[in-house]
Amino acid sequence: MTFEKGNDKIGMGRQKEKKPVYFRMLIFRKEGKIAMENFNFCVGTNILFGKGKEEQLSELLKKYGTRVLLTYGGGSIKRTGLYDKVKKLLEDFEVFELGGIEPNPRIDSVYEGATICREEDVDVILAVGGGSTIDCSKAIAAAAYYEGDAWDLILDPSKIEKALPICTILTLSATGSEMDNGGVITNLRTKEKLGFGHPLLLPKVSVLNPENTFSVPANQTAAGSADIMSHILEVYFDRKQAAVPDRISEGLLKTVIQYAPIAVKEPDNYEARAELMWTSSLAINGICSTGKECAWSCHPMEHELSAYYDITHGVGLAILTPRWMRYILNDDTVDKFAEYAVNVWNVVPAEDKYETANAGIDATEAFLKSLGIPMTLTELNIGEEHFARMAEHAVEFGGLNDAYVPLSREDVVNIYKMCL
Repeated sequence: MTFEKGNDKIGMGRQKEKKPVYFRMLIFRKEGKIAMENFNFCVGTNILFGKGKEEQLSELLKKYGTRVLLTYGGGSIKRTGLYDKVKKLLEDFEVFELGGIEPNPRIDSVYEGATICREEDVDVILAVGGGSTIDCSKAIAAAAYYEGDAWDLILDPSKIEKALPICTILTLSATGSEMDNGGVITNLRTKEKLGFGHPLLLPKVSVLNPENTFSVPANQTAAGSADIMSHILEVYFDRKQAAVPDRISEGLLKTVIQYAPIAVKEPDNYEARAELMWTSSLAINGICSTGKECAWSCHPMEHELSAYYDITHGVGLAILTPRWMRYILNDDTVDKFAEYAVNVWNVVPAEDKYETANAGIDATEAFLKSLGIPMTLTELNIGEEHFARMAEHAVEFGGLNDAYVPLSREDVVNIYKMCL
């Protein structure tokens, strides 16, 4: 696999020529670091994976009631026939609908869905779509029982005391929302895109039929793959050492690297779609972050981009990730980046660890570019006019002071500028 070398500006690191690659395993361990944090791990979502698994859903839904809110996005499920299939499965239920949920789901859709749930005494929500539909449905599930403004729950999820049960039929491999208890909602009035989460919002049942992703176009498949990779990288680069989740993370990253190009070129390749779908779920269901601190870096910065410019989340992450990597590459992080380069990208370790580390970053950027993803903000017609305010929000709401390498507002602005 050959990629062209990128020519980004350099942040804190140094960049040198790449060497030929073959498989090696490299693990750095520094004296005095705590290996793993204590943790609890429990994922209670019932996963129905494979062809035709939708047929089992109606029987499982009956456990939660017969009045269903069906949520979905822009109508692709109607074009593919999935909508008709779901409606037939729900013929014994009383179904209410909320369609048109946005790619960056908005608080207005949450308001609308919560109103339906209250007025129609809904028992359970069935979200059919990708992460945006599922995220919005999670917020609706909580807002249905909240008497105040639903945005309060996004700002402070501790206010969530009760939620409707949620089931999902996944149609896009990206966010992993089908197997976690979090989501992201946008408020266009305040220019805020914020994450939220609560144990009550974990889906009860999720149907993962890879055939339902065959219709996803190449650009969305590529962006979704970048999102999957970012979820893994956010927890892989961490101050705590934890070999088991890191080896799992490396395997999942290599799976995306192997199968994303196939899915982009062959949209109905079941094997590729299946591997990406399961990787998407495992990337963010908690298994990769066990025993780690995991304060994220790129997601808070990207949330500002899509809050201000409504761009595709995965595209923003693809643009930011290699620039963030270059910016934070220094004497404290070089060992981890070299480990990443060798174990994920099969880079031959060089005598200079910076050379090894930069080869891994180069490979990351080249791979994302090879999927056809725009790799600069300029390509998206985004300039620097809002960078200062975006950086302020990213630090304030995104916890960047506690990130793998803490980032100030000035640091975030510098990374944004590297993306132009």
